[in-house]
Amino acid sequence: MSLIAKVCGITTAADARIALAAGADLVGFVRHPPSPRHCEDLESVSAGVGMRGVLVSVSDDIGIIIDEAISCGLGWIQPYLPANERTSALTRSRAAGLKLLLPWPDSPDQEAVAADLFLWETAPAQTGVHGGSGQTHAGKYPPPGSFLLAGGLDGDNVRDRINALAHEHRTHCHGADAASRLEAAPGRKSDSKVQAFVSTVHAIQI
Repeated sequence: MSLIAKVCGITTAADARIALAAGADLVGFVRHPPSPRHCEDLESVSAGVGMRGVLVSVSDDIGIIIDEAISCGLGWIQPYLPANERTSALTRSRAAGLKLLLPWPDSPDQEAVAADLFLWETAPAQTGVHGGSGQTHAGKYPPPGSFLLAGGLDGDNVRDRINALAHEHRTHCHGADAASRLEAAPGRKSDSKVQAFVSTVHAIQI
């Protein structure tokens, strides 16, 4: 099985083309103004990405996220939601014809919910932000299903990080996500770093 390589934090159409040319399976666009990776003009920047596009957004209302993803022709949503809203996220996203990549922070005492894929990432309690911190996590609290590994990844360390997962966790790893460590400057991707990450992920055997 070839693993999924997700390149996140795209802010320009040029960077979207870099990710697609490198063979990224998923391309993430952040809609969260406090983030240095906030994509101001989502419609223009994501044009041509289509179903590989992932809308990353923080909201109390998943309906807002769904509507924006549909309006831009994207195929996935990655919603940062209150805990009580996560239980219905899969049903609502599928009803809208979208796939759900649900963030799963590496922290205890989370209610098991369903998703098409989970994003196993560093907890906001550790980083102070939702995703994209460039910080790793201990890998103690895995999602309740198949996941993409995230948290401080790039082409140099992603193979070792995946191989270091406990066997029972590694079998559920379907790929990896990277954002900040693929940058030449905040919010701008490095062509060589994106290519190295994508090619390394695709070469990993689980």
